[in-house]
Amino acid sequence: MTQDILQVVYLHGFRSSPNSSKAKLTGAAIEAKITAGAALQWFCPQLPPSPQGAIDLVLQHLQTTKPAQVAIIGSSLGGFYANWLAEHLGCRAVVLNPAVYADRELAPYVGELTQYDSNEPFDFKAAYIDELKALQINQITIPQRYFLMAAKGDELLDWREMVHFYANAHQLVLEGGDHGLSEYSHYLAQVLDFACADSQA
Repeated sequence: MTQDILQVVYLHGFRSSPNSSKAKLTGAAIEAKITAGAALQWFCPQLPPSPQGAIDLVLQHLQTTKPAQVAIIGSSLGGFYANWLAEHLGCRAVVLNPAVYADRELAPYVGELTQYDSNEPFDFKAAYIDELKALQINQITIPQRYFLMAAKGDELLDWREMVHFYANAHQLVLEGGDHGLSEYSHYLAQVLDFACADSQA
């Protein structure tokens, strides 16, 4: 019998890209698992500035995939998107220092910005805040589907808010650390154990 392939989807954060250190580390680890025989597929797209556009891009990729064969890993704003996808698709999600209330966090950034990795300019429109509001998940329904990794030293987002929002979910709360999770490589195995639980080589 052919084993179903687990789609591992990585969603980067605001102003970030698939070239972020966490995305590249995760992708390399997934590729190593694939080489070792795991039934996985890696998808780490450049997300458009439009939140609804980002959601639509992922949904299009997953349109023929069963929810049980999807795992979302989302960082910061990508974690916010992961909430919506996990709730609407019924899949599992790993959230890394997620933006729980993204419209509030990103409202001050409306205007002309640049990408961190490339300095490429883009327009973060006021309409995107409305899109974020429309995508807000106020409460997760099945906490066991989620794994939260949060750093108490996050300089941008409040880890306490994350812990409260993901109450009863799997949680890894780091003493210290930062928003970018510079020690992510030390915990990557735990992230992948949760995301790829049913597809180990």
